[in-house]
Amino acid sequence: MTQRLPLFPLGTVLFPGLVLPLTVFEDRYRHLVRHLMDLPDGTPREFGVVAIEQGLEVLPPTTGGIVHSEVSLHNVGCVAQLRQVTEHTDGHFEIVSVGDRRFRITGLVADPAPYPVASVEWFPEPAATELADELAPQVLAAFREYLGVLRGGHDDQLPDDPTVLSHLIAALTVADRQELLATPDTDTRLRDELRLLQRETALLRHVRAVPLTPGELDQRYSPN
Repeated sequence: MTQRLPLFPLGTVLFPGLVLPLTVFEDRYRHLVRHLMDLPDGTPREFGVVAIEQGLEVLPPTTGGIVHSEVSLHNVGCVAQLRQVTEHTDGHFEIVSVGDRRFRITGLVADPAPYPVASVEWFPEPAATELADELAPQVLAAFREYLGVLRGGHDDQLPDDPTVLSHLIAALTVADRQELLATPDTDTRLRDELRLLQRETALLRHVRAVPLTPGELDQRYSPN
């Protein structure tokens, strides 16, 4: 069963359960925020966050994306539930939303709204299996190791639930976020994340082990 969903294309990937604060300046998306605010009480105030795949200069997309005016979009995104809105005197909004469930875009639909509207089908999230329970401690340990190398210390405030853990790690790893969002289940996502974390940790260790030259140490910040 398909459903219409307003889209908010972004240069990032949202995952279920994670918080997404946004500053909304562009007119069409200010219209979207006002539309959501005007919905009757009890109606879900939600929109679809979908990552921008490519710009106009490289259209058409080659990986199954969706074309919308000047950009092409990935076809798997995440619903954002609007939780908080602050309107400023100049008309822009500061909003806070929370990722809910994943969707796949089946097509863009004609709509008088200035923002894109898509026909979507919900992306199933199969229940975590015993394999996920086995993988979760390994991934958690690899994530703590990664954070230790990245930040110089461990972070103990991490969830034990395999599915929540898989979403959290997917949002914090540097690369491959869209691919992780589109993985079919928690088992596959955890397995892929274990591989990615091991790779990223090894790369970080290698980079930090390479000594800088005196010239590199003396470089100053430049805005250009």
